[in-house]
Amino acid sequence: MSATGAPYVAVIGASAATEWEVATAERLGRLLAEAGCVVVCGGLGGVMDAAARGVEAGGGVCVGILPGEDRSGASPHLTVAIATGFGEARNAIVARSADAVVAVGGEYGTLSEIALALKMGTPVIGLGTWELGRDDLARDPIVRAETPEEVLEHLRAILGPFGP
Repeated sequence: MSATGAPYVAVIGASAATEWEVATAERLGRLLAEAGCVVVCGGLGGVMDAAARGVEAGGGVCVGILPGEDRSGASPHLTVAIATGFGEARNAIVARSADAVVAVGGEYGTLSEIALALKMGTPVIGLGTWELGRDDLARDPIVRAETPEEVLEHLRAILGPFGP
């Protein structure tokens, strides 16, 4: 967790998100903000914008790690927008910046962030996202949640108590 004790939670998902993904990410962002979490995301549209909108509504802090060399195209709901110029490689920064990652739906970029987080030892919670399997893998390493509220329960079980 951060030096302030607030957990940093990355919310990842598709930029071309479904209505369910957008609604879920916005609710999740609000709940995370109200719980005192700092939210990290890729900073663009879809799930990222929805999570940032929820964080803003909840009075929290949302940091966007942008792929481009400038802040144009960033969600207007971000508290902080960081232009990396790294393209999709910025996914590694998103994964490394978080104490836990929550995947809401997602496409291949989301899958890469999930893989990077797991490789780095960062727990991943999934809401309607990818399932990972391999013949010699005992189980899918993603913790499954059905609702944003359940995500908060899992985060507290994984990271320990925080926020209200």
